[in-house]
Amino acid sequence: MLTFATRPSALARWQTDHIIGLLQTIHPDVECPIEVFTTHGDRVLDKPLPEIGGKGLFTAELEDALRAGRVDAAVHSLKDLPTEDSPGLMVGVIPARADARDAWVCPLGHTLETLPAGAVVGTSSTRRRAQLLARRPDLQLESIRGNVDTRLRKVREGQYDAIVLAAAGLVRLGLEDHITAYLPFEEMLPAPGQGALAVQCRADDETTLARLRPLEHLPTRLTVTAERSFLAALGGGCSLPVGAYATLTGMLITLRGVVAAPDGSRILSLQEGGTDPEQVGHTLAQRALAEGAFKLWEVV
Repeated sequence: MLTFATRPSALARWQTDHIIGLLQTIHPDVECPIEVFTTHGDRVLDKPLPEIGGKGLFTAELEDALRAGRVDAAVHSLKDLPTEDSPGLMVGVIPARADARDAWVCPLGHTLETLPAGAVVGTSSTRRRAQLLARRPDLQLESIRGNVDTRLRKVREGQYDAIVLAAAGLVRLGLEDHITAYLPFEEMLPAPGQGALAVQCRADDETTLARLRPLEHLPTRLTVTAERSFLAALGGGCSLPVGAYATLTGMLITLRGVVAAPDGSRILSLQEGGTDPEQVGHTLAQRALAEGAFKLWEVV
């Protein structure tokens, strides 16, 4: 038996069910019960994420259950996991990544370019906010919280003219019909690790690791490691306006990164290549810092 921890949202449940389905195609006799945990990020919905942010906003309760031996594995959106492994735990496997792009949702069909001046766009991400304002400084960016269904309802009701969500979440839930446009990487670099899932387990649990290991997708592991290394070397978490996306050609990793002022007034766009994902991310971060990344974050 392999007990999984998950959050209560439909997307979190889908992600956990997906991993269990993949696992049981390999180990059909393994029972996989699920325990649901409500995290701090799930409970506090009346404040923007940066105000309640910090490490483990959507993961701490699941990690506590892992360390206590109550569960054997926890499925996360990789972008929600801090870049450093929690004590006693590790990312056991990272399966093949889904679409890493952000999706633009506008019920009236406007694109980012055709949205009327002064329109209200919902996002709780400082990364999205900064990149949107860099292209459209006339827009009003407002915080939006809640699960995917809640956010879609709010934009349909007219509380926002448009919202931005991770494309992978909408597709996984069968809600891709709501997507007005996919934002290309040239316009909106995603959060490091966006679109990828992480299966976390105890670092010394060799039985669970052995069962999970066939789900590992090396190209995804290499690319997201470069992205998260970039974020880690900047000393940042999910509250900083940092985007990154890496591709793999043969064994060559190409990492694109963006560091922005919170108001979108200045953006650093950089690219680095190499074969060692951690080194690629670290090198790109050092270049960003040398070009004044910290000064960008001081902009109000």
